[in-house]
Amino acid sequence: MYKLAVRIAPSLVLACAMSLAALPPSAHSAQKTRARRVSAPTIWHDPGDVESMDFAAGPGGVKKTPKPPFTFVEEDTGGTNPKIKVKDAAGRTWSVKWGSEVHGEVFASRMAWAAGYYVEPTYFLESGKITGASGLHRAKKYVSSNGSFTEARFELRQKGIDKLQDDKSWSWNKNPFVGTKELDGLKIVIMLVSNWDPKDQGDGSSNTAIFKDRNTGETRYVVTDWGASMGKWGGVLSREKWDCDGYASQTKKFITESKRGIVEFGYDGKHKSEMREGISVSDVAWLLNTLGRVRDDQLRDGLKASGATEAEVSCFTSAIRDRINQLKNATANR
Repeated sequence: MYKLAVRIAPSLVLACAMSLAALPPSAHSAQKTRARRVSAPTIWHDPGDVESMDFAAGPGGVKKTPKPPFTFVEEDTGGTNPKIKVKDAAGRTWSVKWGSEVHGEVFASRMAWAAGYYVEPTYFLESGKITGASGLHRAKKYVSSNGSFTEARFELRQKGIDKLQDDKSWSWNKNPFVGTKELDGLKIVIMLVSNWDPKDQGDGSSNTAIFKDRNTGETRYVVTDWGASMGKWGGVLSREKWDCDGYASQTKKFITESKRGIVEFGYDGKHKSEMREGISVSDVAWLLNTLGRVRDDQLRDGLKASGATEAEVSCFTSAIRDRINQLKNATANR
């Protein structure tokens, strides 16, 4: 029996090899896809050469800039700001938003992108026209009878991405990255841009999401809404969006103290304890490896691309630089 087994083994090996070789390409592809889908989730990636990033075009780049003419698809009734979906001349689908968040969302998401966090490609359009936009409700105020509009944020709906939101998203205190520098770095970015509305899974309507890429199998943890940024943080009666006077006035409170290896922040907003508590000096130093390399001209380019006036460009650039310098100072004596 033993000798027989030895004689048969080579043929078995050959048969197995032939069977694998005979598999159609789609079967090999399916095996590779299954292997990819077991990859660990991510919340951050190395953005590369930060100094050369194009803040005017943002994460989508020039090639993905919304291309008119735009065709109406449907009105989106979710969220607090009026939105509709359109298709552009390249066949891409966009979420178009109006209201108080359009400037802040475009710019704040560029800051997160420069730091290595995943964001959706967004663009600010000063004006345009949408064909077939009829029967609108909330968006009716922003789209005229002939389809023309002004000051809108266009956010790209990316193909091949399953976007898990709201009760299927993630919470700041319950995710695979709790206690890591990558998650704490994201919190610092939230505070840096004064985003007072980082709602998560526990809030019902969430500004966090899990992106599952059907092509690569990658799972990404993402903050999807940066609209409540670049103004005053605070409670219901004091907070603002896209208000440089308010943003600048709170900059002196951005970092309140740094002692015993912990940096204390003055931030106030939803989930403020999760945002500002337990941020270490080493977390700040790690984030500065990317965010600390952003230049003033890049800030100005990003602000202009977000629809900022010349006065706002000057005001925001100065205040943001002050906040980044505070982060650097907090790590000076570590």
